[in-house]
Amino acid sequence: MSEIQRITLDNGVRVLVEPVGHVKSAAIGLWCKTGSRHELDNEAGITHLIEHMLFKGTEKRTAKQIAEAIEGQGGSLNAFTDKESTCYYCRTLADDVANGVDVLSDMMLHSLIDPEELNREEGVVLEEIKRSVDEPSDHVHELHLENRWGKHPLGKPIIGTPESVASFTPEDIRRYMDRRYRAENVLLSVAGNVTIDEVRKAAEATLGKIPHTTVDTELSRPSGKASKNQINKDVEQVHFCIGTDGTSVYDKDYYTLVVMDSALGGSMSSRLFQEIREKRGLVYSVGSYTLSYSSGGAFTVYGGTGPQHWELVQELVRAEFDKIMASGCEEEELARTKRHISGNIVLALEGMSSRMMRMSRNELTHKRDIPVEETLKKIENVTNESIIELANRILSADLVSTTAIGPFSEE
Repeated sequence: MSEIQRITLDNGVRVLVEPVGHVKSAAIGLWCKTGSRHELDNEAGITHLIEHMLFKGTEKRTAKQIAEAIEGQGGSLNAFTDKESTCYYCRTLADDVANGVDVLSDMMLHSLIDPEELNREEGVVLEEIKRSVDEPSDHVHELHLENRWGKHPLGKPIIGTPESVASFTPEDIRRYMDRRYRAENVLLSVAGNVTIDEVRKAAEATLGKIPHTTVDTELSRPSGKASKNQINKDVEQVHFCIGTDGTSVYDKDYYTLVVMDSALGGSMSSRLFQEIREKRGLVYSVGSYTLSYSSGGAFTVYGGTGPQHWELVQELVRAEFDKIMASGCEEEELARTKRHISGNIVLALEGMSSRMMRMSRNELTHKRDIPVEETLKKIENVTNESIIELANRILSADLVSTTAIGPFSEE
């Protein structure tokens, strides 16, 4: 990998650049270390709404001109919000990086937050909430975290609620941005055919005057409770999440959970996929994933099955939990799983967007570059004994909760 170069502007904005000379493009990310977990009780969903609003027009560009400024030059533009960060990003040709930085910076710093546009965009998000509820395979994941973590900030849905979203005013938006969109929370990262000098010049011209000083609150670790929540809905399948608390990004057994997750449900060769889909044909999709945040995390098995198979699927998931608690992974299985994870990491580095995302998350989380070799070594160092220890700590029946949406009786 090429060396990642880092500078800090006078106001505290961080800039990361990974030059990759053999490509003809660049991926640009303008990040703010703010997400739904930073919202006050009366701000549920405001971070996500702001992400929408920054595309709606600035002092010098209309919404259409924002899109045309990137897409008209052969690039693409998008954004996302999660529980701890927000990212506005674009792909550009190599000779259009300065324009990409200018457009993203203009959106972040000079958006109009027009009242009519806000009212219209609140309607868009309300439709997004309705769509999510109408898609039980998506909605069950949000419900699962809400049920497990309750009122903890990491348990709140990123999208907010219909009541909260409909209540926001331009003043609410500006107040939140004044509090969270501060220089030390802002990171510009670029990976591709660029030089540090051209990115520095573009960053200083656009981001150098963001005010600084903000305060981040420390979060307590969310502690989930075992429960079973079945929501009756007129659908054909039971859509489910079965899970427990996981690791934070800082925990020493973070990579142990990554390996255990992959062995249980991270691929077509995983235990759950082979046992429940391939061997028995009880599901179309089944898998698992981890969520790791600064103060905690979750491990979740998910899928969809016919109501007549729901009890059996739960028993089979429990059986796989019990097996990995008792004996971990077989030697060949462990080696294959590590190779699968490591291969995915290396293959992802073929893309500039993945490189940009990787170095950005490392900086926001660990405040340093983590060489891919270091990551691969930590994966390789995971032992079967550590998997058994972690499994016994998090997968016992009295710690696991279940959330399901399906055609259950009203009894």
